[in-house]
Amino acid sequence: MKGKKFWAEFRGFIARGNVMNLAVGVIIGAAFQNITNSLVSDMISPVIGLLASADMSDWSVAVGGAEIRYGAFLTAVINFLIMALVIFLLVKLLNKLMEIGRKPEPPAKPTTKKCPFCCSEIALEAVRCPHCTSSLEESSQEKTPGI
Repeated sequence: MKGKKFWAEFRGFIARGNVMNLAVGVIIGAAFQNITNSLVSDMISPVIGLLASADMSDWSVAVGGAEIRYGAFLTAVINFLIMALVIFLLVKLLNKLMEIGRKPEPPAKPTTKKCPFCCSEIALEAVRCPHCTSSLEESSQEKTPGI
């Protein structure tokens, strides 16, 4: 009995839009990582290598018999920065596209008014101020003569 409830809860969790959006984002991100890695290793690193006369990913230093490949690290940092920049630009573009079709929301109708006597915020329907107990109907009749 508990197993069925567990699986029903699990199915409900998986079927939520947020989980599905996250899964799609991870899959697209993994595919996008391949593109970014190729951009850095096949295009940017050789250009930097021209300036330094070497392939940046092969840069290393031997310390006590261990090889520290700082060039591979620099390549990973460049990958990250390029990916972050492209994702930033993509999100910025999508936000602008979302706003193009959106109509501006009309201003919300006020739900409160100010008491003319004590300047407290009170409900729009109030006929007497709960703060100073002034009658608000009299003040509105005083302000609009002829009623």
